[in-house]
Amino acid sequence: QVRLVESGGGLVQAGGSLTLSCAASVTFFSLNHMGWYRQAPGNQQELVAEITESGRSKYLDSVKGRFTIYRDSAKDTVTLRMTNLKPEDTAVYYCNLSPPDGRYWGQGTQVTVSS
Repeated sequence: QVRLVESGGGLVQAGGSLTLSCAASVTFFSLNHMGWYRQAPGNQQELVAEITESGRSKYLDSVKGRFTIYRDSAKDTVTLRMTNLKPEDTAVYYCNLSPPDGRYWGQGTQVTVSS
């Protein structure tokens, strides 16, 4: 069974940066269209960024120019580099397929941006 594990979250001041990483228990990412999602308290989950098997990426409008999603084929991870963070980016971040598969939701990683 595939297990996805997110890491890299933390507390950062507005304008700061964080790099989130998603690792799988088996070779997984190179075969699939992947996404990073987030959910803030009281809000619906939203797709923040996605990357195809061939490496093409798409972003939520509010993070364009600030977030970058990429694959590391050697490590078989999917990374979300977040810069110029804003308080509204505060949420739990998850990785999953795009569109998501309910079997693969992990614990997520908390990102908190203070103003």
